[in-house]
Amino acid sequence: MIKILIVDDHIVLRSGLAMLLGAQDDMEIVAEAATAAEAMEILKSSKPDVIILDINLPDKNGMELAEDILRKHGLVKILFLTMHDEPEYVGRVLHIGAAGYILKNAADTELINAIRAVKRGEFVLQRGLMENIARQKSRKLSGHTIEAAPPKASLSKRETEVLLLIALGYTQQEVADQLGVSIKTIETHKANIMESLGTKKRSELVRYALAHGLITGHQHKEPS
Repeated sequence: MIKILIVDDHIVLRSGLAMLLGAQDDMEIVAEAATAAEAMEILKSSKPDVIILDINLPDKNGMELAEDILRKHGLVKILFLTMHDEPEYVGRVLHIGAAGYILKNAADTELINAIRAVKRGEFVLQRGLMENIARQKSRKLSGHTIEAAPPKASLSKRETEVLLLIALGYTQQEVADQLGVSIKTIETHKANIMESLGTKKRSELVRYALAHGLITGHQHKEPS
């Protein structure tokens, strides 16, 4: 059973989630909390596998609460369920080590699949969010000339994913966390990518991604 703690200050949403998730054969709601203080108190005696956490809480920002929880209860998986789709929020989730980010308008099946995925140790980002980030990043990177970009190269699917995330500004550790692999694996992929493209700088990866439509056209794969 996947033991779940729901942290959200909206009682109707909590109740709805509890009914939805409690009806799954492999899920159990162990507790609900409306505030950060309540959540930390619950965690003194309860050990959920997954915490579903909102960003907007009355007594503390959910991101700050996540950092506190991961410092004290490192094995728990935190899945953000929020209305915020701004790229800076998603970037911070990667930075603090949360397990996923889903919007409140997601389909029931997407949330259920996301919970199962983070329990397996995967990082989950709602379908379409990466595309929104890409659009914003591409506007910021519009000053890069694309005429000098390397010609189209034959890269594997994973190499293309790594190249895109690096071009979007994520660190190698953040890329490793998102793809669920070691940083050494990412370093190897990066070296192979640069060799294939004949590049030596990240700025050249950015130009390649822009020139060949990777940034404006990417969409993250929906978890299964």
